[in-house]
Amino acid sequence: MLARPQQPDFLPPPRIAAPGHALFIDFDGTLVPLMDRPDQVRADAELIDLLQALRVRCGPRLAIVSGRSIAQIDRMIGPIAQEIALAGSHGAELRYNGVSTSPPRPSGLAEASAELESYAVEHPGLLVETKSLGVALHYRMVPARAAEAAGIVRAIASRHGLLVQPGKMMMEMHGPGSDKGSAVAALLERPALAGAVPVVIGDDLTDEPALAVARAMGGIGIVVGGDRPSAARYTLADVGAVRGWLWQLVEMTA
Repeated sequence: MLARPQQPDFLPPPRIAAPGHALFIDFDGTLVPLMDRPDQVRADAELIDLLQALRVRCGPRLAIVSGRSIAQIDRMIGPIAQEIALAGSHGAELRYNGVSTSPPRPSGLAEASAELESYAVEHPGLLVETKSLGVALHYRMVPARAAEAAGIVRAIASRHGLLVQPGKMMMEMHGPGSDKGSAVAALLERPALAGAVPVVIGDDLTDEPALAVARAMGGIGIVVGGDRPSAARYTLADVGAVRGWLWQLVEMTA
């Protein structure tokens, strides 16, 4: 008889007050639900209110850390994006206090994107998401093609010297040199964040480097869903639970 896989032993996150903490929050699957079409994601009114309240409470110690590009985040959340620290493209892009840094677009990415587009056109249900520094293939609408899609992405990435980043029902290609953990570490070096306890919230494998940084620095790592092993010690069930916990943080510091 096969042994039942061991489930991670997570705890509910503690209630905390904003002073002394720095928040690093993923976007898709954490602040907003995952959608079949990633280009249709937009922040709803409640999320905008929550981000505005967190900005007031946390000041410069609030950041969104996403696999999306900063340009995508700007479109999805609107003007409040200019008031929040952003790490995009899995940490490759940073914008803090209005100053942006970004590496050159990876060589080979344009060719890789074209190959991926050609493949997706021939397979209905697959979606290609082009980003500033990467390109992703989403197969959420055709999950039976997961293995095939992963193989195609790995083959294209290998031909063009790109890295592969698996995610929830997607595979992405991008250049080397950064991840969400390096982005969190870089932001924590800013004077306004000196000595702050990092709080990282994320749902996907792409969030694990950031969750590992939080753990290594004695901070709080929260994985959304809690259905897989993680560097996080704590879990919240879903996007609604994440927002509820963050509203508690706002109320404790009001």
